[in-house]
Amino acid sequence: MRRIETLDDISEGLAALVAADARLAAVVETAVEVPLRRSDPGFASLVSIIVSQQVSRASAQSMMRKLSALADPIEPAAILAGGEDMLRTAGLSRPKQKTILSLAGALEGRAVDLDALCLLEAEDAIAQMTQLHGIGPWTAQIYLLFSAGHPDIFPVKDVALQNAVGRAFGMDKRPGEKDLHVIAEAWSPWRGVAARLFWAYHHATMGRSADAVLTPQDAARETKTG
Repeated sequence: MRRIETLDDISEGLAALVAADARLAAVVETAVEVPLRRSDPGFASLVSIIVSQQVSRASAQSMMRKLSALADPIEPAAILAGGEDMLRTAGLSRPKQKTILSLAGALEGRAVDLDALCLLEAEDAIAQMTQLHGIGPWTAQIYLLFSAGHPDIFPVKDVALQNAVGRAFGMDKRPGEKDLHVIAEAWSPWRGVAARLFWAYHHATMGRSADAVLTPQDAARETKTG
């Protein structure tokens, strides 16, 4: 499976996307820069995704700094040792505490291997991840995009992506999940680069407001529903 590992991979993907869909040339021009946004796979990366849901970028960064100071490094054993009190001190909501503690327990019990999941095809990895408490499809997709470099994932639940595609294509209203899924099919096998492109486009066209919420509220419900 081809991975998105470098900025050269991003450039190759953008060229392929524009060749497949001429409308994207204007999106690329507006976005200007499409970042790689890669992180190391593992527990800490997934925790950061969970922490970031439904809060501002500044709040997420503040909570991660506090958590890092309380549990250094952020590993399952340290999280389990600190328990709810430590996560509460870091500012995490009760649903997020429960999700992170459940994840830490699953990793300590070897019920899941986050590094091994990165080697699976996306559908198989998502199916396994969503069996974990508090981990829904969006959370799994974001982890696989940025921690595993999966090339062909487009998180259709993401409100920022819905808004960006709607604005870029002059739609009267943003496309819903089903419509966005159909639109994004044309960008396979580079949907992971297309997602990065439209996030960059969203940031370029919305300015500072694009940083107000790091992740969409719809996706944040996963910490409550599992």
